Amino acid sequence: MRIRLLWAWYGVLATLVGIGLAHLAAALSDPAASPVLAVGSTVIDLTPTPMKEWAIRTFGSADKAILVGSVLAGVVVLAALAGVTARRRFALGAGALVALVGVAAAAVLTRPAASPLDLVPSVVAALAAVGALRVLAQVDARARQRTAAGDPGRRTVLLAMTALGAMATAGGVAGRLVTSLRARPEDVALPAPADPAPALPRGLDDQVPGITRFRTPNADFYRVDTRLDVPVLSADDWTLTIDGDVDRTVRITFDELLAMPMVERDITLTCVSNSVGGPYVGGARWLGVPLTDVLDLAGIGRTKADQILSTDFAGMTISTPLALATDGRDALVAVGMNGEPLPREHGFPVRLVIPGLYGFISATKWLRRLTLTTYAEQEAYWTERGWATDAPIKISARIDTPKALSELDAGDVVVGGVAWAQERGGIAGVQVRVDGGRWVDAQLGPDGGDDYWRQWFYRWSAEPGSHRIAVRAVAGNGEPQTAARAEPFPNGASGLHELLVRVS
Repeated sequence: MRIRLLWAWYGVLATLVGIGLAHLAAALSDPAASPVLAVGSTVIDLTPTPMKEWAIRTFGSADKAILVGSVLAGVVVLAALAGVTARRRFALGAGALVALVGVAAAAVLTRPAASPLDLVPSVVAALAAVGALRVLAQVDARARQRTAAGDPGRRTVLLAMTALGAMATAGGVAGRLVTSLRARPEDVALPAPADPAPALPRGLDDQVPGITRFRTPNADFYRVDTRLDVPVLSADDWTLTIDGDVDRTVRITFDELLAMPMVERDITLTCVSNSVGGPYVGGARWLGVPLTDVLDLAGIGRTKADQILSTDFAGMTISTPLALATDGRDALVAVGMNGEPLPREHGFPVRLVIPGLYGFISATKWLRRLTLTTYAEQEAYWTERGWATDAPIKISARIDTPKALSELDAGDVVVGGVAWAQERGGIAGVQVRVDGGRWVDAQLGPDGGDDYWRQWFYRWSAEPGSHRIAVRAVAGNGEPQTAARAEPFPNGASGLHELLVRVS
């Protein structure tokens, strides 16, 4: 049994060497070609929608780390079996490692934008893993011969394992370092907007403890997408293609985009996976070129298209109703976020930002192509999976403080949070209800515009006991928030945010 465990470790260590060096090779070419990330991305694509929604609700932003960890755990188990097999028949064990890498290579090739060069990291992984296993097998054989002759040779095995472990670690660390140094967003100089946004009023951040900040810092802005890695793209070789049912196909560079008149807008984004009272919503100041200005470069006056099919750098597609994207709302081809170039996590160098529509039909990150087409001709990623094609953001209010199941002291308690109603005149009112009683008007924070969320608070005289607090919003056009409960799939969650607290 001890010998089998040792050979299992040989298999795992050899595989880790392959993964580490493959990660480095991917960092030098295309980080998305990393075998583990490719397998993880394929798993995401094959996962049923209800299971994806469960993962997002349960694990939040940690869902991707958990998925990568799960993929690695499966790889480790299979690598251990390959190592045990190699003890009796090395060729069979080595073949198992190659087959394992072959699965990853197949996943790499299934990416929409894959090329033959993307197989290089997988080839590196296979060669490195088999080579490391061969070294360990040879060192093990020599050690056993020395032990039989009375010479303590096991030390050479330990040294070999340590050296290979260091190689695996160095490859992974070097890969991350190379990735971090490529195409840094902070090296981009953004132009001043031709149409700047007015100064954002001071929010209630310092007045109501526990309330969401009026402007979400870039580092705290939610991230929900299908990618396991953060793409590393260069603005220098970025281009945007506008094609499809247009007068002429147009391709513009990043510098050409920056030379167009820029506008600034305060816009709140919401993910369709956001449950009632959920965290996947944030407000930021965006800098970009109006989407209609970009489309006009290609000419769309005679188009018969009913959707904009936007494509990211890796071939991921999102569909946006053309009529909604061009109805006068502040749809942007964005390059800046809160006064800085877009962070990598949020689409550097260029993304779409379209107010009033859930992100899965409006907020393509790492944008590379805009295609004017019809829903009958082409289906986007989420459309193929049964999500709605027309998904306006629903009116919603959230309680930030107090937290659910809090233990509170009797007396004056401040209840507060945020509410949003994009493309409906913003938020005109927020009301709070305690224990099913009458609705009472809350006090609104400053107004950041119709497409921006609004803070609110209510001073409650809390008495001892258990209490249920609920909140609802009213849009500027008079439309109230619905109490009808709906899950995120297929066009966004609805219902009132309610929570239970205990007062003593």
